[in-house]
Amino acid sequence: MRILYIARYHTVTAERKIALLADEPDLDVWLVRPRRWRDARGVVELPVRAGQRHCTVAVPMAFRPDDPHRCLYGTISFAMLAAKPDIIHLEEEPDSLAALQVAAARRLLAPRARLVLNTWQNVDRPKRRAVWWVLRTALGQADAVLCANRAAQALMATFGYCGETRVLPPQGVDVEVFYPRRPSHDRDEGPFTAAYVGRLVPEKGVDVLLDALAMTEAPCRLLIIGDGPCRGALEARVGTRGLEERVRFTGAMSPMELAEHLRSADALVLPSRSTPVWKEQFGRALIEAMACALPVIGSDSGAIPEVVGDAGLIFPEGDAAALAECLDRLAASPELCVDLGESGRLRVSRMYSQERVAARTAAFYRALVQTSGPEDR
Repeated sequence: MRILYIARYHTVTAERKIALLADEPDLDVWLVRPRRWRDARGVVELPVRAGQRHCTVAVPMAFRPDDPHRCLYGTISFAMLAAKPDIIHLEEEPDSLAALQVAAARRLLAPRARLVLNTWQNVDRPKRRAVWWVLRTALGQADAVLCANRAAQALMATFGYCGETRVLPPQGVDVEVFYPRRPSHDRDEGPFTAAYVGRLVPEKGVDVLLDALAMTEAPCRLLIIGDGPCRGALEARVGTRGLEERVRFTGAMSPMELAEHLRSADALVLPSRSTPVWKEQFGRALIEAMACALPVIGSDSGAIPEVVGDAGLIFPEGDAAALAECLDRLAASPELCVDLGESGRLRVSRMYSQERVAARTAAFYRALVQTSGPEDR
């Protein structure tokens, strides 16, 4: 079975799922990804590595390359003709221009191939008429949509999509990078240290986390990993709350560096706060911390409780006092930290490791090619 997988992957760890798919004996995998992209570090280029079982086609990005909803993939027609795919899997939203681009190219160049799209969106945001047209056109061409959370799956039905949907996150965690360094009960002595990993934007609720830290009975410390437009305001809040000795900002870092910092922490906190147009769609930092056997604390925004399961504590979003109680509870109970950390590690191995996500994706492909294809519709 020939798979053409198209995604905006820009790290080696993100590509690991593709390598695992290519290890399946019945799959011949082609990956189309950007040649270069721009992030907080500037323009970055990921070279095509030798010795891979899958074929990688690095393409330029066109139109609005930094906008996931308005970017286009260059030379996609060449890749489609060369791969002769049975399945085209585009890891983009159905309302993106890339979905429209790939759906049109499939119709012309690979009409027998099944088209699979991905969605993270779990809020029905207001859309312009043109965006609705893109969404309905792409969904009308899609044979299946893989959804990152249950609310996203329900939203597909709201949009009138009648094809196959399944809750299957597009990315798992690389357990060869994120793993426990030592048993949780053998951590270094010192103040209980919580970590936050993510963008510093209002909806991530880091201000609530700082307010909670100021309320804790235990002298907890906080490591803030990430960057964003709210960093200056958050640093000022640290000063007004008198938390200068307890909070450290690190900025953004590579996956390898992040894994090391998580292994030095005692818990991870994701205090996301919903808005009218957004709620937490998954929380990648959660599964990275769980893979490191860290207990996690999350708000009840969006998919956080769905991802955490029995591996952590949940508090009402925006409630700093409730979050402070969660921090104190973990700081006072190393045994609870060990139990939750082990539950999280097992949950990742069952559901969220790259190996597990790749195996579930391969099984989905095999089932999909047994169904009626676009030529039968």
